[in-house]
Amino acid sequence: MAGVATSATSEDATTKAGGIGGTASLPSQTLASENASHLRIAGVYPNPVTDGDTGEFVSLSAPADTDLGAYELGDEDATVDLPNRTVDGRVVLSTHPNVTRPLVDERVLSLPDRLELANSGESITLSRGDQPVDSVTYRRAPAGKLSVDADGQADDGGWRPLGATDRPVVTAGPGTVTAFVLPDGGDVATETLAAADRRVLLAAYTLTDRAVADELVAAARRNVTVRVLVDDSPVGGMTRRQARLLDRLTDAGIEVRVSGGERARYRFHHAKYAVVDDRALVATENWKASGLGGNSSRGWGVRTAQQPIVEGLVETFRADTGWHDARQWPSYRKGRTFEAGTTANSSYPSRFEPKRISVERTQLLVAPDNAERAIVGHIEEATDSIEVQQVALGGRKQPFVQATLDAARRGVEVRILLSSAWYVQEDNRALVTWLNDRAEAEGLPLEAALADPRGRYEKIHTKGMIVDSDTVVLGSLNWNNNSARHNREVVLVLEGEEVGDYYQRVFVADWHGGARRLPVGVVVALVLVCLGAATRGVQLEFEK
Repeated sequence: MAGVATSATSEDATTKAGGIGGTASLPSQTLASENASHLRIAGVYPNPVTDGDTGEFVSLSAPADTDLGAYELGDEDATVDLPNRTVDGRVVLSTHPNVTRPLVDERVLSLPDRLELANSGESITLSRGDQPVDSVTYRRAPAGKLSVDADGQADDGGWRPLGATDRPVVTAGPGTVTAFVLPDGGDVATETLAAADRRVLLAAYTLTDRAVADELVAAARRNVTVRVLVDDSPVGGMTRRQARLLDRLTDAGIEVRVSGGERARYRFHHAKYAVVDDRALVATENWKASGLGGNSSRGWGVRTAQQPIVEGLVETFRADTGWHDARQWPSYRKGRTFEAGTTANSSYPSRFEPKRISVERTQLLVAPDNAERAIVGHIEEATDSIEVQQVALGGRKQPFVQATLDAARRGVEVRILLSSAWYVQEDNRALVTWLNDRAEAEGLPLEAALADPRGRYEKIHTKGMIVDSDTVVLGSLNWNNNSARHNREVVLVLEGEEVGDYYQRVFVADWHGGARRLPVGVVVALVLVCLGAATRGVQLEFEK
């Protein structure tokens, strides 16, 4: 298979990356029992983002007290003796160890520079005397990526970015959270930032809301530690407004970093969360007026003080600001030009107020590390109902879509509500038609529709789901493979009847399109009827 690194003795390989301190741990391998005591190749990094490929390396996994000096490492052009060292566990071999050391956590040893790893692909063989011990074959090594086994999670041919994290699902028990939706709860974000006393860690895809910037600067003036991470190349480019805002934050002494560039581990830093003291805010919306500012989009959000969730986000933030792809804003900004942009300034009614509610359990998911598997798992566990509200779907064969169809086939009631915004309307309408046709053809309890905002919001930007009325999934992750497998995304899963009821009421209102507007003549007639009824002492009731 093109792009896959395979090992003669390995049956499985996964990436175990740290990244909190800015370095990466390398893939581990599970061997067949008869090979478990052998020195083996754990990974190859043939194509660094450097001139002349300096810093390329081979990773080995060694049993205790392994004498490397008894082994040789060779490619199709040269064979070199390994250093005369006794090692235990993981060790990295590099022809330019000083370049490699900042990139990895493991011990780095020097190799003669006549061993060069071909970017176009080749076989690497580990031998003892004349006897091969292990070998790896790879093809077309992509820049800045580390080989993983074909059974790994990478869907691009068995390679993962060096430094990519492998964070676990973080779980918190019962607690109380503040649930809110947008544009209704447009003050929640700024109120949360305004209460900062010790720290603010703000992760963003885009950050253009002046009110948010005001609160960040005010916090810095109160001697609050403020750190900000944004994506360096959002779709459409970074706007001049955002550049000016980030300049302002930097001038206030705030550390601002941008994620991306040649060493980028993720296609986009698309997460939308903040840690403020001992609370965390996670949303489906961007830090802009049209999102968390409450001036446009329908979105979902939650604020929680559950400590496992807060600390899990702190660790994620540190991992993402500590790697080489997170550059300081002033150095990134030099010599760059930025795009024109627009700012949303509409206002909408506040029908759904933020509410403190109980949850039985909360999970923190991150992509690409664990979110796809976990979300598919929640869909597969559905027994009664699934309600999906998304900007768009990634296509008919996308795993979330397929899992939802499978749920409908086993009798789960499914409703899918997609955005009708102009930039997704055509594709969404085609998918809605396909889903409804499929439901009719198979007799499935499934309905799909395009949203009709009816003046309550401008467009749907939500990335949410409700399962069995008591499990809510919300966060930055769109229902497409790029988001699930290549972006940094953050998602919360909240369980409990109260939290399910809150977001379900919003979903139902959006599904039905809100209060229907009556023609002006009908409204006038109703007013006259009401006035007449009032004079006769007649009481009328209308459904709220």
